[in-house]
Amino acid sequence: MDGYIPRSEHEEFARRIDSENARQNRRIALLEENGRHINSMTVSIEKMAVNMENMLAEQRKLGDRMEILEKEPAETHKQIKMAIITSAISAIVGAVVTALLILL
Repeated sequence: MDGYIPRSEHEEFARRIDSENARQNRRIALLEENGRHINSMTVSIEKMAVNMENMLAEQRKLGDRMEILEKEPAETHKQIKMAIITSAISAIVGAVVTALLILL
């Protein structure tokens, strides 16, 4: 009877193989779930990157608009100052011309 193993030994071997298969199946299931989570995170990160790019573009637009709004009071002040200077020079020139006309 060389080469044959007793039934009890075969059953023990079969139980251990079944146990190992069950353990491996649990590990595979965990790995598959981890893979799904990683894929989900990858998609979320891609969406977040796109949203951040859009936000950056919007911030640049807002920055340009803010710069225009910040320059507007300075431009208005400059125009008012130029109008006052022009009026003052016109008044002085008018007074000088009037004085010259009266003297002549």
